[in-house]
Amino acid sequence: MARLTRSESQARTRADLVATARDLFLTDGYAKTSMERVAEEAGYSKGAVYSNFRTKKELCLEVLEHIHATKFGEVAELVAADESLDDRLVRLQDWAERTLGDVGWTMLEFEFATLSRDDPELQAALVSNLGAVRGAVAAQLQTLADSLGLVLPMPAEDAAATVLSLGLGLGIQRAIDPSLSARLITDAVRLLLSVAERSTPVRAAE
Repeated sequence: MARLTRSESQARTRADLVATARDLFLTDGYAKTSMERVAEEAGYSKGAVYSNFRTKKELCLEVLEHIHATKFGEVAELVAADESLDDRLVRLQDWAERTLGDVGWTMLEFEFATLSRDDPELQAALVSNLGAVRGAVAAQLQTLADSLGLVLPMPAEDAAATVLSLGLGLGIQRAIDPSLSARLITDAVRLLLSVAERSTPVRAAE
C-alpha cells in the first residue's frame, strides 16, 4: 500500500477530527464537548486538533457545513430523480420524517446559534452558512420546477426562505414532539408548485 503524502495525511487527520467531533456534538452537545475529548476519541494529540482548528467554534462550523452538505445532497438526489412529482414527494416526505426533528442535529444548531448573540464574527459566519443552505434549497426547488416545465410563483431564493423557515420551525417542534408529522414540508412544496405557471407545452405521450 502506497504511503500517504503529507497533504493526504493532513486531510485524513482533519476528516477524522470532523467525523469524531460530529458524533460527539450530536450526542453530547456543543458545550459538553471539549477539544481535548475530540482529540482523545479520534486518537490524536491535542496539538493535532489545534493545528487544524484554531477554536472549537471553527470546528463546529465545519461540522455543521458537513452535515448540511450531506443532508441537502440527499434531497438533491431525490429532487433530480427521473420520477413523477408524486413519487419524488413521497420520497421527500420519507426523508423529512427521518431527518426533521433529529434531536442531536436540531439542538446542536440551536445551541450553537445562541453563541452568536455576543460574537459578531460567529454571527457573520452563521449568516454565510445560512445563505449557503438557502442557496442549496433554492437550487433544488428550481431544479424541481424546471424538470416539470414550471415557473415558480416567486423568486427561487424567496421560495427557499419560505420552505426553509417552515422546515426549521417544524424541526424544532418535532424534536420536542416526535409525533408531529413532517407532511407539512411536502404539502408546502406541492402547494408552491400547484400555483406555478407552466413554462413549456406539455409533451404528448409518445
